[in-house]
Amino acid sequence: MKIEKIHFIYFSPTGTTKKVIEAIVKGLGSDQLDHFDLTFPCGQIEKTIEDGIAIIGSPVYAGRIPEDCLQRLEGFRANNVPTILIALYGNREFEDALVELRDVSKIQGFNIVAAGAFIGEHSYATQKHPIATGRPNDEDLSLAFKFGQEIASKLEQDNFTLPVIEGEVPYRERIKFGGIAPETDLESCTLCGQCAQVCPVQIISITDNVTTQAERCIMCCACIKICPSQARYFSHPSIKEKRELLTKHCLAPKPPKLFL
Repeated sequence: MKIEKIHFIYFSPTGTTKKVIEAIVKGLGSDQLDHFDLTFPCGQIEKTIEDGIAIIGSPVYAGRIPEDCLQRLEGFRANNVPTILIALYGNREFEDALVELRDVSKIQGFNIVAAGAFIGEHSYATQKHPIATGRPNDEDLSLAFKFGQEIASKLEQDNFTLPVIEGEVPYRERIKFGGIAPETDLESCTLCGQCAQVCPVQIISITDNVTTQAERCIMCCACIKICPSQARYFSHPSIKEKRELLTKHCLAPKPPKLFL
């Protein structure tokens, strides 16, 4: 089949998943694009995809696909449309995220023809804890572009089957988030509001100070990474402990894993 149209669907609080998907889209080579950004609450989307090719992408949170992403995907259906799945993880492990995304997508009618686990800067990365800092880098994005080209070539030859994807079923137990959230240094904060704008669960309020509903935080760290004055930060002991473990065990750069 020739790719006439690309539907790309993603959840990307810090923008790294989006970067990888955009590189793959360029490699696929179609200018007809149907774009769905599920990062922010937008009401329940009801969409049936019947033509072209689809790409579905999400970051990995503790080895699983974020629940908010899965909820926002619920309204999508497809009529056996060839589909690429992308998981973006912070150089630790992607564990069961891709098989979870595969299973959800198959139920909704997507025909999985390729998948990839790419590396992105870890949410908890700092200057002191450089966990996959700067990734996806130029090499990652070049590989994503070539991945798209290879998929396009196989589709043109009608040479595609469901790839074997790494991961386990039943999936690893989901870690519950909530109760821990970034704090704000009031002396540094300029009340610019950028943290509230990028929050995927809309739990940050700006008045004469910054208020965060910690019980609903998914710890994506988008607010920390966007803050122009570096006023947002994590001080919770559990986050400090995880940063130390990640720095100790996950600094060696991992290559993306492709399933085609």
